[in-house]
Amino acid sequence: MSNVVRTGEDAANTATTSNRFGRSVESQAQIADAAQLGAPDVGAGEAMNIYRLEPIASPDDPRWDNSPGHGVITVAARTTGDARIVAASRELDFMEVDSSPAEDVTTSQASAFRDDKLYTVIEIEHGRRDLRRGVVEGTVSVDTIVSVQI
Repeated sequence: MSNVVRTGEDAANTATTSNRFGRSVESQAQIADAAQLGAPDVGAGEAMNIYRLEPIASPDDPRWDNSPGHGVITVAARTTGDARIVAASRELDFMEVDSSPAEDVTTSQASAFRDDKLYTVIEIEHGRRDLRRGVVEGTVSVDTIVSVQI
């Protein structure tokens, strides 16, 4: 954000602002979550919601070619977006096998759970404090990446 003003002042334009990105409580929580993805310790003691991730695309949708589905998964997470991250974090990542991603340093962005055209997220319970962040029900397959290891 620029510090340019139109008040007739002769202050130098340094093209900066005193605002700081990522200082809010929400931003700090998102930064910590991103660093640990699906770790159950993230958000310990916080109220969690239960979400059901359901496939919504038809079985012949070409998007399934890039991101295989896992059926219905139930997770405990903070938000719908966090529910997608929790589910995707259970999939095998390319760094764990001899494969490489197409666009990033991780394959988590390619998860079917993160595609709103493949999966929808439905909140089924709200504000539970007796849960840990993670998959509650369902199985996330680890065969989403084909390894060339022998």
